Amino acid sequence: MKKYNEKTEVLEKIADRVTSWIGSIQSLIVHTLLFLTSFLLPMMNLVEFDQMLLILTTVLSLEAIYLAIFIQMSVNKSHEKIEDIQEDIEEISEDIEDIQEDIEEISEDIEEINEDIEDIQEDIEEISEDIEEINDEEEEEDHIERAKNVILKSNVSSNKNEIKALKDIIIQLQSEIQQLKKDEE
Repeated sequence: MKKYNEKTEVLEKIADRVTSWIGSIQSLIVHTLLFLTSFLLPMMNLVEFDQMLLILTTVLSLEAIYLAIFIQMSVNKSHEKIEDIQEDIEEISEDIEDIQEDIEEISEDIEEINEDIEDIQEDIEEISEDIEEINDEEEEEDHIERAKNVILKSNVSSNKNEIKALKDIIIQLQSEIQQLKKDEE
């Protein structure tokens, strides 16, 4: 089988070369010279005209038969190549479809990631607001603590109006804290 394939390949190469040569300018020149020579032979009385026509007809018939075979071999080979190209195109089309599906999946993943990022940003904003509220509450508690310290440090003999004013401030601050807590709820 291997020898058959090798012989077939050699014959195909020869057929390709012959077909290629037949379609060339050199072939046109050689055939023209052969035809002119064959018609000149009877004119020079080297061969009879009828005999020349018989030989020329036989040679041309055989050449036509072989040319038809070589051309059909080239057509068959071209057809095989076209089929191979069509198969390659089908495979490429399938690959393109697969790539398009992958791109769609990636796009969906990107949309999901963007949604997750938006959710995370909202969570960060809420946490930032909570931190600000806690800081505000701590500042108010510091004010209350200072006010208590002032009251404790002040003399018992201090002015009742000053103590009352400080108590009012404390009450006011406490009511503001309660209001903030209600706003949070």
